[in-house]
Amino acid sequence: MSKPLNVLFVTSEVEPFSKTGGLADVSSALPKAIKDLGHEIRIITPRYRFISERKFKLHDIIRLREIPIPVGSTMYIGHVKSSFICNLKEKVQVYFLDNQEYFGRDGIYQSPTTKKDYKDNDERFTFFARGVLETLKHLGWAPDIIHCNDWQTALIPAYLKTIYKTDTFFENTKTIFTIHNMAYQGIFPYESFVKTNLPKELFSPQGVEAYGNFNFLKTGIVFADAITTVSEKYAEEICTNDEIGAGLSNLLSSRKSTLYGIVNGIDDNIWNPATDDFIYRKYDVKSIEAKYDNKKALINKLGLDNSKEIPLIGTIGRMVELKGYDLLVSVLEEILKLDVLMVILSSGDKDLEKKFEALQKKHPKKFNLIIGYNEEMAHLIEAGCDMFLMPSKFEPCGLNQMYSMRYGTVPIVHATGGLDDTVEDYQGNGKGTGFKFYKYDPKELLKTIQRALKVYQQPEEWKKIMRNGMLLDFSWKNSARKYLNLYKEVLKH
Repeated sequence: MSKPLNVLFVTSEVEPFSKTGGLADVSSALPKAIKDLGHEIRIITPRYRFISERKFKLHDIIRLREIPIPVGSTMYIGHVKSSFICNLKEKVQVYFLDNQEYFGRDGIYQSPTTKKDYKDNDERFTFFARGVLETLKHLGWAPDIIHCNDWQTALIPAYLKTIYKTDTFFENTKTIFTIHNMAYQGIFPYESFVKTNLPKELFSPQGVEAYGNFNFLKTGIVFADAITTVSEKYAEEICTNDEIGAGLSNLLSSRKSTLYGIVNGIDDNIWNPATDDFIYRKYDVKSIEAKYDNKKALINKLGLDNSKEIPLIGTIGRMVELKGYDLLVSVLEEILKLDVLMVILSSGDKDLEKKFEALQKKHPKKFNLIIGYNEEMAHLIEAGCDMFLMPSKFEPCGLNQMYSMRYGTVPIVHATGGLDDTVEDYQGNGKGTGFKFYKYDPKELLKTIQRALKVYQQPEEWKKIMRNGMLLDFSWKNSARKYLNLYKEVLKH
């Protein structure tokens, strides 16, 4: 085996310490998979106030107690604590960069009460990016690869190519920048750029400026040694479709030779119907009939009509237009006229919530809406539903379609991004793992649900589709190997 790599994984959220979405899951599962393959990987993330010192056994590292970190003309002090995330084989060390002024708050990016972004997010993540590099120097550990994730970490490649360019400590360090969603870019005025202390000439269309503003995400794209995103199809879409590329498709296209799509994996220790403690009855591909006990239990729990054997469709996700909820609400009345039951676990856009609430009141025995997120209910829906609906307008990767296939729950998806990459459209003769619609249109969504319902009436054919999905390997091992190959490739240049 070749020499093990040293990797620092930089992220603004990581399960189980902090989480707003899928980034936290990736930031826990991918480092564990890389560690299992025999490499040294450590994680660094901000220490938000809600991360309990006692619960997570955070401890001080003496040499990292006081680290001077400049933001603009002011010098702030960072403190670093440490803990671990445990894997089946080994632990992964996690560093927490702490500064009470910037991270001693109840939210990650926004106030939990006002739901508005913190006004100083530019300073907070400038401090974090610069602090990561200063922490490494105080630690005396120079990684081969610094793997940055999303706009909150995007200044690190720029710092290494400018302010730290002549610093021999980092002379063999390369950067990977992963874009989890182009919709979130970290856009701020010129004054925010000044606070980074990056060379003034970088504020140009060839550098960090986009449409008159300082753009964190663009900074990462311009300066990283390689860029990845979370599925092959999404990597193609962000270069060719300016709506999906969110105004940066030309830039991404110009970096196409160093842009890679690597689909996310799932944590199959957590999402596994054979070991899932949340669900009513455990099962696997050999005991697939036990899935129907979970369906009955879920229908009873939701108070839906259990009088006849009709399919139950579930969906989980943020209730926003990008996730296709505008499409779904426009045809839900038509869907509920069919022989189906429906459950949605979601929250988000208040207007959309009200529309779905009105439909639930109208069809209380056919449709159940649960506002919010509940981990146990998410597992019950994956195990108890016959079909799982993901009509997202854009979907960089998506995880729920992979969880669904693992649980024998057949996905119905819009053919975009990772949904297109991971779901094979049913074409008859027991082939395929789900059902796809290609035009983003409510009528196409309805037609695809009707197509799935027809196949559901053929129990043996339906079981084949269920089994096809359950037999796929969506574990992080495959994705981790692809990342390791990319790390090695980048280090050659």
